[in-house]
Formats: sequence, structure tokens, C-alpha cells
Amino acid sequence: MKLNILFINDVHGYLAPHPELFYNETGEVIETAGGYAHIAGLVDEIRSQNPNTLFFDGGDTLHGTKPLVDSQGEALVPILNALKLDALVGHWDFAYGPEHLKNIDKQLEFPTLGCNVFKEDGSNFLQPAILIQKAGLKIGVIGICAMIIDKVMPEKMSKGLKFTSGEEELPKHIKQLKAEGADMIILLSHNGFPQDVALLKKVDGIDICLSAHTHNRNYSPIEINNARIVQCGCHGAFLGNFTLEIQDKQIKDCAFELIKIDDSLPKNTDVDQLVQNILKPYKDIRTAALGTTDQILHRYNTINSTMDELLLKAIAQSTNTEIAFSNGWRYGAPIPKGNITEDDLYNIAPMNPPVSTVHLTGKEIKDMLEENLERTFCKDPFGQMGGYVKRVFGLQVNMRIENPSGHRIQEIYYKGSHINPEKIYKVSFVTMQGVAKKYGKNRIESDIKAVEAMKHYLKQHPNFSLSKIKSFRLV
Repeated sequence: MKLNILFINDVHGYLAPHPELFYNETGEVIETAGGYAHIAGLVDEIRSQNPNTLFFDGGDTLHGTKPLVDSQGEALVPILNALKLDALVGHWDFAYGPEHLKNIDKQLEFPTLGCNVFKEDGSNFLQPAILIQKAGLKIGVIGICAMIIDKVMPEKMSKGLKFTSGEEELPKHIKQLKAEGADMIILLSHNGFPQDVALLKKVDGIDICLSAHTHNRNYSPIEINNARIVQCGCHGAFLGNFTLEIQDKQIKDCAFELIKIDDSLPKNTDVDQLVQNILKPYKDIRTAALGTTDQILHRYNTINSTMDELLLKAIAQSTNTEIAFSNGWRYGAPIPKGNITEDDLYNIAPMNPPVSTVHLTGKEIKDMLEENLERTFCKDPFGQMGGYVKRVFGLQVNMRIENPSGHRIQEIYYKGSHINPEKIYKVSFVTMQGVAKKYGKNRIESDIKAVEAMKHYLKQHPNFSLSKIKSFRLV
């Protein structure tokens, strides 16, 4: 018997085909990819060839673009139901608060899973696992939501909830599913690729791990402790397709394909109409140019981000500061060379947070950046607490990535000189992930929001160019 397992992760609200970053022998290139209509068309085709097909979504689904933020994710519900998914897990999907996610879960025709999400009384907030029957097989599916939600994300995302790594809960659910007759165990996890690899080394009994959060493009599965693990990029640019040959309820052969979603694929016209209806009110901001860029702007680098340079320059200008910080977000489709639209700016900062200022000492700046580097590069995967390295404007940081925690930064320059540990610097930032509450004094939230700041910046600097000096440099 043949079983197909399909997977998407970290679509981040990209409903339609969009610019996506790829690489060739010349370096970075932009190609058009993604779109739910083409995803649905491809899934329809695979299902027509094999009705024994399962389809999962690894989360970061209900947030990331202006139409989804405006509707608090609800605009996507008809599309997700049309895809006939089997299960979902979450991370930014909690962005509108746990109870709102529960309301969306009630509208979905498939479960949102999370064995590691607990209410204050210790009970499960989400259904931990499901047992699916396909062609005589019983397939157990266990969900893990991002463990970092109650640790580094905005407080409203985890109000009344506790998130664990899933390490203690997972064996219990595997045992229970096996007792219920499960022939195969699938782990659907949004903890991240390093975390999931570490988890698979510790926990026996998983056959397939569908990993998310860190936007890896796995063109073939990695085998860890008899489990096969994959991720499928981000923004809906890829769909993963396992084709399993099953004999005597065991996997006898496994093939995997990471399929690029582009216009060579069939299109589901019903889903396409749903997408167009959602996007129709946003036509003007998707087409009218506010400025131009002479280089590709993106967030695909771990250390420095060309896209965030636009955001940081804008918020620094709006507050008359010379140093600025933002979180190392991964999501946000690239902006190709050429026009920059208002929709592009919302893709950079879809929640459109207010711009704030705070006074930090030079020592606090170093301590904050060291903490962030540890959360990015911690040797213990479960100590990695978020996205990429914090984005910085106005400072030059020389660092050794291989050094122990607290000792990675060699020197920090401001205007050509080392920062003074005792001196106070006024800096601008967006969100608590830009500058955590425990740092600094005189924290002031301005009336200016991120998108407004970027629009104003482009009005004054319509032809955006990147700085020659990068904020972080490996030495």
C-alpha cells in the first residue's frame, strides 16, 4: 500500500504567489513562488492519484500579512478548510490571544494540536493528539506548539497558559497511541529544527517528524533515531511530499520530494477565488509605489538583514535617534529590486507596532546583545529562544560566534569609537523583542507606528540604498 504525507509550514499569511529568495551560482535571485491556489491544485492532483493521503500544516499560518492581521486570522479559515488539512499546530497563531485561537479552532474542520500547552489548572489547552485511520492503518499524530511562546513572545499570546518543550509529554502520548493500536507515529512540531532533532534523539517511537519554525529547506529527510525529519521552507513556497510504501503495517520504502510551488502547477479555482476575494480591498497598497530599492531586501540571513535596515533607519529617523533595535524576525517575503509598496512595509511589520525609545547604558547594550546571541546560538537547542540575531542600526559589533555564552562580543563601536559602558544612549526600537522590559530607563512609546515611520522615511529617501557597513561582523 502507498501512503502520501503532505506538509506545509510557516506560510505566514502569504495567500498568493509572491517574490521568494532562491540561490544560484551568481548568488541571490528572486523568483515567484507560493500561493494557496497552487498548493490546493497540487494537493488535489496527489489525492486523485492516491486517496490514501494525509496533509498537515506546521503552523505560523494565521499571521504575517496585513489581510490576516486585520481579520485576526479568520479570513484564512475558508481556505484552510478547503485544503482539507488533517491537523495544525501553532506559534504566531497565538498572536491574537489564546481564546481567539480557540474560536478559530472551532471554525476549522480539523484539529489544532498541542500536547505541550497547558492551562493554569494543568489541563490541556489544545487536543494533544489524534488517531487517523487510512486504508487499514492507524496513524497517531502528536502536536507540539512553539515552546517559546510564554518565554520570549508578547505576553498576550500566552495569557493563562504554560508551554513546555514536549519532552516529558511526548513519550506518554506515544505510549497511549500505541495502546490504541497506532501502527505509525507522526510528530507535528513547531519547536524548530535544532530542537526537534534533539528531541528525536531522546524519544523513541516516532516514524515521521514534520518540523517547523526555523524555515529550513530540506530536500531530503534527515534520519534521527529511526525517525525521518523534514521542514519545507516558508511562505508556502514549497510543499513536502512523503511517499511511503507500507507492507504488513511497516514502512518498507520512503521517498521524499520538496516541491516548489509555482505557476507550472495546477490551480484550484475555488481556492483562487477565495484568495482574490480576500486581497481585493488591498489592491491599492499592493500596487502603488512609495519608493524604490537598488538591492534585494530580505530577512534570510541569520546575522544581518537588509530588510530590517529599512525598518531601523526609519524608526531612528522618526525619533531622532542614532541607534535602533528590532527583533530578528524570520518571516517576511523578500522585496525585489525596484518598487517598494505599502504592502511590502506591512509584510516587514504586519502588527504595525508603535515606535518606542529608551535609555540604555553601554553595559546594558552589551548585556542585551550577548543574551540575544546566546538565545540564537546556544549549544543546547532548547536554549535557542527565537528567530535570528537581533537587528541593530548605528552600532558595529565584532563577535566570535564560537565563544562561550556571555563572551561572544569582542567590541562594539559607535561612531568609530568603543561604546562607553557607563554612558547612557537614547535608542529607538519596536516591540518588547527589540528591547526587553528589563533593560533601560525612561521607556517612552511614541505616537508613530512602524509602517508610518517607513512611509515617511521613503518620502524623504525615495531611492533606498543599503549601508556599506554591517552591524554584526564575525572576526
